[in-house]
Amino acid sequence: MNKYNVYIIILIVVFIFSACQFKKEEKKKSNSYETTIQTKSISLKFDSKIDSIISLMTLEEKVAMLHGNSMFTSSGVERLGIPELKMTDGPLGIREELHRDSWAALGSTNDFATFFPAGGGLSATWNSELAEIYGKSIGAEARARNKDILLAPAINIVRTPLCGRTFEYFSEDPFLNKSMAVPYIKGVQSQDVGVCVKHFAVNNQETNRGTVDVLMSERTLREIYLPAFKAAVINANAYTVMGAYNKFRGDYLCENKYLLNTILRDEWDFKGIVISDWAAVHSTVKSLKNGLDIEMGTITDFDNYYLAKPLLDSLAAGKIDKQTIDKKVKRILRVMYNLKSIDSTGRAKGSINTKGHLTNAYKIASESIILLKNSENILPINTSKINSITVIGDNATRKHAAGGFGAGVKTKTEITPLEGLKNSLPKEIEINYAQGYKEIYEDDDKSKTYGRKISNKIDTALIDEAVQAAKKSDITVIFAGSNRSVESEATDRENLNLPFGQDELIKKVTEVNPNTIVVIIAAAPFNLKEVEKSTSALLWSWFNGSEAGNALADVIIGKVNPSGKLPWTIPVNLSDSPAHATNSFPGSETVEYKEGILVGYRWFDTKNIKPLYPFGYGLSYTNFEYSNLKTDKQEYSMDEIIKVEFILKNTGTKDGKEIAQLYVSAPESTVVKATKELKGFKKVFVKKGNAKTVTISIPAKELAYYNENKKQWVVEPGTYIIKLGTSSKNIKSNVTINIK
Repeated sequence: MNKYNVYIIILIVVFIFSACQFKKEEKKKSNSYETTIQTKSISLKFDSKIDSIISLMTLEEKVAMLHGNSMFTSSGVERLGIPELKMTDGPLGIREELHRDSWAALGSTNDFATFFPAGGGLSATWNSELAEIYGKSIGAEARARNKDILLAPAINIVRTPLCGRTFEYFSEDPFLNKSMAVPYIKGVQSQDVGVCVKHFAVNNQETNRGTVDVLMSERTLREIYLPAFKAAVINANAYTVMGAYNKFRGDYLCENKYLLNTILRDEWDFKGIVISDWAAVHSTVKSLKNGLDIEMGTITDFDNYYLAKPLLDSLAAGKIDKQTIDKKVKRILRVMYNLKSIDSTGRAKGSINTKGHLTNAYKIASESIILLKNSENILPINTSKINSITVIGDNATRKHAAGGFGAGVKTKTEITPLEGLKNSLPKEIEINYAQGYKEIYEDDDKSKTYGRKISNKIDTALIDEAVQAAKKSDITVIFAGSNRSVESEATDRENLNLPFGQDELIKKVTEVNPNTIVVIIAAAPFNLKEVEKSTSALLWSWFNGSEAGNALADVIIGKVNPSGKLPWTIPVNLSDSPAHATNSFPGSETVEYKEGILVGYRWFDTKNIKPLYPFGYGLSYTNFEYSNLKTDKQEYSMDEIIKVEFILKNTGTKDGKEIAQLYVSAPESTVVKATKELKGFKKVFVKKGNAKTVTISIPAKELAYYNENKKQWVVEPGTYIIKLGTSSKNIKSNVTINIK
């Protein structure tokens, strides 16, 4: 072989190697795409084209774009190629199609969707990668149904455990909220669907939600109630924001100049559109001048919306100018061009009700389930040592995709817990079922799906039946908790009690069969004092989507090691919670947030009040050990990143995921602060017997508080203590740093 041929062979080998490496990198990119979506800001490149379109529009056509022309669309201009702006509900999945002029279902056969876990369940995963996958999946389903705007996520703070919308809100903590909201939004908008982040802002109760005036300090507003919205706009570039029902400092939130113009537009430089919550508008001129762009409603006389004929009348009377109208239309068209809804070239096609989306729903559900107690190691069930199992509880067979007030999901797939166990348990194990309890209300209005007064009556016959069944089985699983009628938009709960006599049921069953596992299916805190006493094994699940039953069953039999942690505090008593301890819920005409910045665990930890289960709490089927906590240096400037490092070892017998949490204290602060605040976390998978070095970064700017006098964020120089823990109460170690 001559020298020339050798060179040729070498070149061929190099080429093949390079091609293989390229393919490997491409595959790597493909596999990691769901967690590496780039932020897409609202582009202004279409503005000149938009200006030329607006110049061709009549005044009537412009005004028609500023209000609903059906239950979930606002008008386009057909002659100019502008389609309607199409919206859909989406806290739990894409809503079924409705008639244009009523809330009645259209009865289509092609509008089935995946039922995704509720917001509380997603946040209980503490997994930002899953939040992005969730967003991408639900965004794809919205696109498959030809929608432009998804009316989600709902990221208001859980201020009171009684709030009817706790099930769809993320958490009681602003840092956890924004950590989940940002990737969720990026995921949705990667599918050419805009989110509508709601409900902006300070919308934390359903009682008197349409009239109550919320009052709080500026520091409380900035530190607790706005961070997730700010991150949604600045970090995730949310395309739309929804104005809430209530008032803030005297003005309704769809005409609140301070929040919509001063903060949202001027401070955060928001370029998108503000859409009202349905029937949340109370004026024409004031709403338009103070930041609202589109009015949506619940009545079907669309021409009489505040931003319809009354707006044309206000224009004719000179109460508002045409330039203001043009500004609103430009914002709408800008979003539509960015979403490719006008020029649809290259727009995502979407997909709906797919196996992939069901798989994603399963992943989220399985990581959201929380092990609250396992004192006798009953869990996971050893299926080789039992012959029979009794399943008890209405929630064992109940489906949660629909119900309550507000948006449900029309789905082909919702696996109940009983179905999940039948799918997972060996066929030779006998499964018996007893209902155990049923819904009993004080009224007979069965047509009402929410807000009914729960009766104190107990169906003793159902309890007796359940007790007899439990006596005959090796192990019993009680599926207790709540449902979509008990937890619902438009109404807050009266108390934290488990409904329908469940405490009595659980007590009686555990007395005859100590091998009893209790599973609470609910999405807001409940009083679990008696349950905690009665049972040695307690799991918490959620309104957990299409694959809820399979996920639960896999946790119960040990196929999945539970890794969820609480996104809010479960108190011993309702009166321990800050909004109730300060007697500042629900208010009447006004509600003052007297607890200030001490919301959720901040209150419990600062006031030394012991909760039943603290924020961030959750056990595992394995054990983890923390060691060697350190920072990359001891002193930082205010613009630096604090790198925290520690070793996490799985000392148990099962592979598992742990959520390491970093809290920060400021003992030398000159202002009142919480004892500790969450400033970082990471979910880490560690095989049994192995250890991992974990690094979590905290920007020093995250240590800032809002100085009301200076009207700016301030990082105080001095000593800070970084605390590493498994919950807000269980701190494993700490390290001290200084800020210059």
